[in-house]
Amino acid sequence: MRADTLGRWARAEWGALYLAVRGAAARRRWWAVAPMTLGAVCLTGLVQVVQNQSWGYRVVQDLGAVRAEDPLWLALARTPLSVFVPALDLPVWGALAQILVVFGIAELCLGWWRTLVIAYVATLAGTLYARVGIALGPDHPIGLPASDARVVDTGPSAAVVGLAVFLGWRYGAYVTAGVVIVAMVVEVVLEDNLAGKEHLAAIAAVLVLCAVSAVRQRRSRAARSTSGAPPIQS
Repeated sequence: MRADTLGRWARAEWGALYLAVRGAAARRRWWAVAPMTLGAVCLTGLVQVVQNQSWGYRVVQDLGAVRAEDPLWLALARTPLSVFVPALDLPVWGALAQILVVFGIAELCLGWWRTLVIAYVATLAGTLYARVGIALGPDHPIGLPASDARVVDTGPSAAVVGLAVFLGWRYGAYVTAGVVIVAMVVEVVLEDNLAGKEHLAAIAAVLVLCAVSAVRQRRSRAARSTSGAPPIQS
């Protein structure tokens, strides 16, 4: 692919997202660019340190580890913190980098509260899917073995995947969003583990959010067109 062709494709794919990030960053002072994201990175790092201590592992498990075998009320109470509990068997730097980049871009483009809502919906979708999948059983196409009830749900990764797909849809980076989705499908095909299937559940939930947002935008445009009001820049 020629350099000029690649450049045009990159501008078409990421141009709107780049302009949104640059515009939001320019309106803020450097220390307040993405405070929620910095807090999320610090909280994830702190949780990682604590859960690797002899006295801290049980504390983190009791406050933020979600399993399908837990009572539903307890799982729902733990889910908000579970977004920031990194997997013990994976390098924490990967999780911190993902949160910093994806949460940071989302906070700049969507605002901190929308970012948290989407991250929570994605994580909650994975949590609830695990229960449904185990109830369906391993013989069902989307079912899970009973042993997965004792596996800790995915941590920040479901939120990161969900935010990446939403940002791709919102700012027209459809190829990027598609690559994320395909990568998660490949993960399930190759490893067939609970985390991979929870990622797909998170994507499904975020795609529903995208569809709802698209419908609301169309209705808003139709209402403004009928009333003769000028269009509102999104």
